[in-house]
Amino acid sequence: MKGITILGSTGSIGLSTLDVLTRHQDKFRVVALTANSNVELLVKQCKQWQPEYAVMANTEHAEMLSKHLRKNAPDTTVLAGEEGLEKVSQLEEVDYVMAAIVGAAGLLPTLAAARAGKRVLLANKEALVMSGQLFIDAIRENNAELLPIDSEHNAIFQCLPHDVSAGLASSGVTQILLTASGGPFRTISLEELEHMTPDQACAHPNWSMGRKISVDSATMMNKGLEVIEACWLFNTSADQIQVVIHPQSVIHSLVQYADGSVLAQLGNPDMRTPIAHALAWPDRFDAGVEPLDLFKVAHLDFESPDYNRFPCLRLAKHAVSLGGTSTAILNAANEVAVESFLNNEIRFTDIARVVEHALENIDGHDPSTLDIILKDDADTRDISRQYIRRLAA
Repeated sequence: MKGITILGSTGSIGLSTLDVLTRHQDKFRVVALTANSNVELLVKQCKQWQPEYAVMANTEHAEMLSKHLRKNAPDTTVLAGEEGLEKVSQLEEVDYVMAAIVGAAGLLPTLAAARAGKRVLLANKEALVMSGQLFIDAIRENNAELLPIDSEHNAIFQCLPHDVSAGLASSGVTQILLTASGGPFRTISLEELEHMTPDQACAHPNWSMGRKISVDSATMMNKGLEVIEACWLFNTSADQIQVVIHPQSVIHSLVQYADGSVLAQLGNPDMRTPIAHALAWPDRFDAGVEPLDLFKVAHLDFESPDYNRFPCLRLAKHAVSLGGTSTAILNAANEVAVESFLNNEIRFTDIARVVEHALENIDGHDPSTLDIILKDDADTRDISRQYIRRLAA
């Protein structure tokens, strides 16, 4: 049996992962579960799965969890904070680590898993967006495996040859077509965007996701971050990646080849498919997902992205061109801006303004060490909060 740690087990990816695991309990053993603040749900998960370890983001929540588990899971050891997250990512009895903590908080434990030589199932964007070269080097130097969980990157992975380490061109690939749903505001007038509320931004038409990721989908920053990820995952440049809006979310991405072929991965919009693919790879097993009914889908639509509507996508590509820690700066500013928007402190259209302000006013550095990356991340958050206070005044 394969031992697995799930970083972020109470989030949407974590819940989907556990759902898939219920169908294959003869193949996997849950060694550790972690959560940010949802003590109640983690108690239920620990009661069902009886993991060796459970981790909360801070000591206060860990003490609450420990109290509840004395009766429900007395053999589960409770840990707290970054140290606890990194420990359960490196345990000898762990083979796979599902990296599903949203935001920069997931960077260190995901990097720890790579350095420990695990199969890293990557649902956390920030590991590559913030520290792409460091993370890829850690995977290679420690003989770890990296399998993408984002539906788009998983689709690309399925459509590419197995080895693209020498570059896409050597494999006959001419372009990656990265699909995007367009989110809930694809057809809203530009004048109305300014007045969109957090609840409206989180009402995604196809996917069930957490609030932060849902807002990123509404601004299409998620697609910008995915372009950055794809560059690292598939050893390519942003110029070889074309974003395609596909409202039905049935084609999850495509790969175009030199001979004129275009390979696509299709399926119902359900994260259990890429999760099951990564857990079973190179084999396949049941994910609990309904088969795709093409007659019910009936038609597939495609559009080019409008950068006036989605300036965050333009800013993400600009950050790639700037190089250095600019993508980490982009990510930090976006996290602060989205949090402020969800707290009703700024308008929806202010999110892009905060990100643009950060890119224009913070000089990036050579991301040669984690300390440099984390310092630019912290400085960006401070400067972005100052700017938000000015916007809100």
